[in-house]
Amino acid sequence: MTPLIVLPAAGASSRMRGRDKLLEVVDGRALLRRQAEAAVLTGWDVAVLVHPDQAERMAVLDGLDIQIVTVPDARDGMSATLKVAASLAKPEQPLCLLLPDVPGIGPREIGFVCAAFVKSGSAKITRGSDPEGHPGTPIVFPHATLKGFADLSGDDGGRSLIDPNALIKVHFPDDRATRDLDTPEEWAKWRADTNRSGEADSA
Repeated sequence: MTPLIVLPAAGASSRMRGRDKLLEVVDGRALLRRQAEAAVLTGWDVAVLVHPDQAERMAVLDGLDIQIVTVPDARDGMSATLKVAASLAKPEQPLCLLLPDVPGIGPREIGFVCAAFVKSGSAKITRGSDPEGHPGTPIVFPHATLKGFADLSGDDGGRSLIDPNALIKVHFPDDRATRDLDTPEEWAKWRADTNRSGEADSA
């Protein structure tokens, strides 16, 4: 069964000093929409999880063939969002967690990680990494592991469920799977590194 792709987008962008990192413009559109579009291009089920007060994030997703789900207790930490994510999976459906603040990931990268998951027999957690093996996104959880999400707390993003000795890593040739952008300085450097200096305004 193809995975459910979930974008956990209920965070508060607290390190952006008043800006919303998921509304920053990349390739002419808000990052959140761009990453949701990448997920949709796989042809699989897609859900985006947001806090109820994030109307602007919901607005930029308008028209996409996705499920938008609100998480009222998202401020309690990533675990609250992941519990909702696990509940959305169909019976036996794997969960592909795609962190939306990593602009280096597109449909091809999602496909590579999911293909490695299937090749392994769909029984091992599989995730993208950099050449040195540092873990990144996306990460695919077999359906059997989703019951463990109920025991997560605080900002545990599923790390406690991962056995490093049983983890399959898909090594990308650069930092595309691991370079998340949480601060204005990180955004400025990424734009300079990728020649996107003209996209500094938020959506």
